[in-house]
This record gives sequence, C-alpha cells and structure tokens, in this order.
Amino acid sequence: MSERKSMSRKQYFFIILILGSLATVSPFSIDMYLPGFPRIASDLQTTIDKVQLSLTSYLIGICIGQVLYGPLLDRFGRKKPLYVGLALYVIASFGCAMTSSVDALIAMRFFQAMGGCVGLVASQALVSDLFPADKRAEVFSLITLVIAVSPMIAPTIGGYVTASIAWYWIFVILAGIVSLIILAIYFFLPTGRDADSSVSLRPEAVLGGYLTVISQPQFLIYTLAGGLATAAPFAYISGSSDVFMNIYKVSEQQYGWIFAFLAVAMIGSTQLNHFLLKKYSSEQIIRFTLIYQSVVGVVLILGVYNNWFGLYSLIGTMFVFLTGQGLTGPNASALSLAPFRKHTGSASALMGSWRMGAGAVISAIVSFLHNNTAMPMVGMMAFCAFGGLVILQAGNVVVRHRAASRDVEEEVSVLL
Repeated sequence: MSERKSMSRKQYFFIILILGSLATVSPFSIDMYLPGFPRIASDLQTTIDKVQLSLTSYLIGICIGQVLYGPLLDRFGRKKPLYVGLALYVIASFGCAMTSSVDALIAMRFFQAMGGCVGLVASQALVSDLFPADKRAEVFSLITLVIAVSPMIAPTIGGYVTASIAWYWIFVILAGIVSLIILAIYFFLPTGRDADSSVSLRPEAVLGGYLTVISQPQFLIYTLAGGLATAAPFAYISGSSDVFMNIYKVSEQQYGWIFAFLAVAMIGSTQLNHFLLKKYSSEQIIRFTLIYQSVVGVVLILGVYNNWFGLYSLIGTMFVFLTGQGLTGPNASALSLAPFRKHTGSASALMGSWRMGAGAVISAIVSFLHNNTAMPMVGMMAFCAFGGLVILQAGNVVVRHRAASRDVEEEVSVLL
C-alpha cells in the first residue's frame, strides 16, 4: 500500500498545506514587497532600479543556499536543516525591517533568502519521501496551487500595508508567518527520510554527488528546460511594478489587484494540469506549453514595440502567457526527480538552484535594460519560453541519438 493511501484525508491535507507553505516562503517574500518599491526608493533616498537589486540579491541567495542545503538534507534528515534555515530567515527579516540604506537592504535580503530557500529544497525532497512516483506530479500540482495563491494575496497585502502603515512592516509580517510555519513543521509534518550518516559532507564527496545527479540525462534536460521556462515570471515580477505603476500610473492597491488577477492564470492551469495528466504524459504537456508560450511571447514583443497595448490588453495577453507556468513547473519537477532515490535532496537543490539562478539573471537583465517601457519585461518573458523549448527539443534529440548509437553498438557486438 502506498504512503498516500495510508494517510487519512486530514493528514494528506495538512501535509500538502505545510509543504506548499514551505515552498511559498520565498515566492511570498518576493511578491509581498513589490508594491513598496516606490516608497522604499523614496525612504532610502535611492532609485527603483537600485531597489530592484534587492530582488536580484534575494534570488542569488536562493541559488547559492539551495546548493548548500541539498547535501545537508540528505545527511541530517529533513527537519534539522529546516529549523536552522527558517530561523535564519526570521532573523534576517527583522534586519530588513530595521535597515536604513538600500545597500543594507540588499545584503539583508541575501541572508533572508539563504535561510528561506531551505523550504524550496525540503518540500520537493519530502514529496519524493512521502509519495509514490506515480502520484508526485499530482502532488507537485497541488503544492503549486498553494504557491500560486501567493501572488494573489501577497502584493495585495503588501500594497495595503505600505499605503496604510509602512513598507518595513512587510518584513515583520513575513517573520511572523515563518514562525508559524516552524510550529506547523514541529507538530504536524512527518520526518520523511531519516538522516543518512553515509552521506559525506566533504567537498569532494558533495561534488561527486552532484556530478552523479547531473550525469542523469532526464534530470539534466528537464531541469535546464523547465528552469529557464519557469524563470519567465521573474522577468514579470522584476519589471511589473515599474511598468504598471510608473508607465500606466496605477496605485499601489491597484497594482496588488492586477498581480492577484494574473496569479489566477497560474492557479487555473495548475488545476487543469491535474486533469490533463489523466490523458497526457508530463512530457507532452511541457512540450505543448512551451510552444504556445513562445507564440504568445512573440505577440507581447510585437504589441509593445508597435504600441498596440493599453493597460487591459497588456494584462490580458500576459494572463494568457502566464497560464503556462502552472503546467510547466510541476511536470518538470516530477520528471527531473523521478530517476533518484538516494540523491533526492541534492537533485532538488540543483533543480531549485538553477531555477532561482536563472530567475536572478533574468531579473537583473530586466533591471539593466530598464528604459521606461515594457519591452525589457516582455522580451525576457518570451526569451525564457523559447529558450526552454530549444533546450527541451535539443536535449531529446541528443538522448535519442545516443540511444540509437548504443543499440547499433550492441547489435554489432552480437554479430561479432
């Protein structure tokens, strides 16, 4: 009997909710302070593009932190690294709230990310621990649904907190939320896989484990393709506050509602993925999604270049594009982790690190290309989808070619 079947419906609900909350720590930390960018820039006597670097530093922290947590989760089990990382997040959140310069905010956001990113790695590893392989894509879809709620409510809350109190209270609220998650982990979350003393933390052993993971073709293809494709929302996140609030002149509260509306695209497609998996494979869903996102990306570029879009038409076209994010992410995660048992933590860390690393680079490029138009944002969104499609197609061609070559070699050896 599978572990899923051995759980009661109540246990299953709480586990999904906790895993989703863990995976949501970083997205919530990104989305909630976006409406405060203009106020932060004003209070810290700097520019919005400099404040955007605090988002980039957060993504860099996630990228580095996940690589470190992978072996720790395999060596010490799932819960101990979770407690340490989330405690660091709480401390750094208070540091963000008390900062008096943009450079200090950028530094504190880095440490906040180094702590919070443990939730991303641990949640994915725990899915592999607690659920059979044929249920993982479904579970990842449910977790993605919880994550997708974040951009619906986080910017809205952040907009009202910024407008009615002050932007730094956002970080105090984040520290409180993560404190509650720590309590939920302690009381309700199963331990998952036990600590494994055979997993060495020596640098050469850690690198060897990562090389083992990278040498798996299925992992490499779906991690690279899925990671670049899922970096598209970071272009949107990095550029949207400037585009909507400075170009289209919406208020902080209106921006929060726009962000929430666009999040519905990801929530709806996450639920659609649950039904599509009954008829189509994860591989088929990913390929089709990247093709249609590439087409919509071209429409976005042409529309911005030719000034076709008003506020509502731009929002509508972006809604169509972002629908693909709820289809690509869960299926890419399930396919990337499917080949592993022993190195699940390391595989989760590499996958998450690449996704956030790609997101950091994309967000930095959007900030660097800032030109008071929506082109940097929509251009990088289109690039992510098309780049993911190219990697997926090229990777599958190489794998098929190698498989055919091995078959020929085996036939020749038999004949000889």
